[in-house]
Amino acid sequence: MRLLPLSLTLLVAAFLGLAVTWFAVSTSRGLDSVRSGAWVGWPRSGTVKADPYARAAVARSGELPLELADGLVFLAREDDKGRPLDGRCETRIVGILPQARLWTLTVMDDGGNLIANDARRYGFTSAEMIYDTDGAIDVRLSPRARPGNWLPTGARPRLQVALRLYDAPFSFASSGGHEAVPLPRIVQEACP
Repeated sequence: MRLLPLSLTLLVAAFLGLAVTWFAVSTSRGLDSVRSGAWVGWPRSGTVKADPYARAAVARSGELPLELADGLVFLAREDDKGRPLDGRCETRIVGILPQARLWTLTVMDDGGNLIANDARRYGFTSAEMIYDTDGAIDVRLSPRARPGNWLPTGARPRLQVALRLYDAPFSFASSGGHEAVPLPRIVQEACP
């Protein structure tokens, strides 16, 4: 008689343990993160000092993360007010980028896939950008074409933006949640 409750308890415990592990690995890129406004980066995910959750997330995704000496990836899934990025809205990414030899800015769907579009425009590099007179960028994310630095969103309800800074002089002595270098603001202006 005691074997049935024990078996049920072990089965529930195993299921809950696997479910929590799957959730932690699929919704996070690790615990060692830096934040700058809406942007989040994981400076140690490509190093031997990566935390176990970062290693599991990389193994699950099959990505090859950047070593901190090579660069750093920042992801944004929300605007500066904490609202999820919506591809049906008019969104602007405005500001000055930190010093880097090269940078790229890419818009993707919530799963990290490039958004198919007729313009075949998926992102910008530092060499393609039209800069303001003060060196700032002003990128528009929109389902409809816009003049200037425009990236199509495909009217997807959920987006994410990746900013990759290559050969940037970063130093994170203690990065656990600390504020990183200032990055451009993300502002959603007009939503249907």
